[in-house]
Amino acid sequence: MDNDRPSAANLPASLLWPLRSVVEPLDLRAMFPADQPLEVELGCGDGSFLIQYSMLHPDRNFLGVERLLGRLRKLDRKGLRARLTNLRGLRIEAAYCVQYLLPAHNVQAFHIYFPDPWPKRRHWPRRLVNERFPTLALQALAPEGVVYLRTDDAHYFAQMQVVFQAHPAFAAVETPAELAQVQTDFERDFTTRGVRTLRAAYQRLPS
Repeated sequence: MDNDRPSAANLPASLLWPLRSVVEPLDLRAMFPADQPLEVELGCGDGSFLIQYSMLHPDRNFLGVERLLGRLRKLDRKGLRARLTNLRGLRIEAAYCVQYLLPAHNVQAFHIYFPDPWPKRRHWPRRLVNERFPTLALQALAPEGVVYLRTDDAHYFAQMQVVFQAHPAFAAVETPAELAQVQTDFERDFTTRGVRTLRAAYQRLPS
């Protein structure tokens, strides 16, 4: 047994955070036992990325935002099995969470990996990373916070780059090698099939 991790008795019954209000910002001090830098994955799926990354960085808190309850339950099971106290899951639409629920200037990093590309032109307005998203991200990001992006869709990737490059508060940066090596479930499948992962990262400039 890893003595550096908490015992099962010290874990909550569930890592899924009960959302009691959809208009008030999340209480991060109540959500996590330690006051640590927060990173958020929007569309966390079954938690494949967050479980790995939370284990690598016990000095940070991680929030997985996902609309589908079945996927969040997988994150919950995996996180409890790994005895992660720095991980929570939240069931809500990603864009709504960014705009209304994340406390201002508290997020050190957003992770947005393989979001739905909505490939039909008439559905493009439904994409998470659209012309409005950099402004929403800016209000939640801490100074010099970073948005990390991954997709396999070349058209969506081009749109992501255009909207962030057009925003004066962001500058392109490199994705750290350690972070790039932590894959999502989609990414592992794509890599096996020879599909290339497209990556970009944008850092909030100092005020």
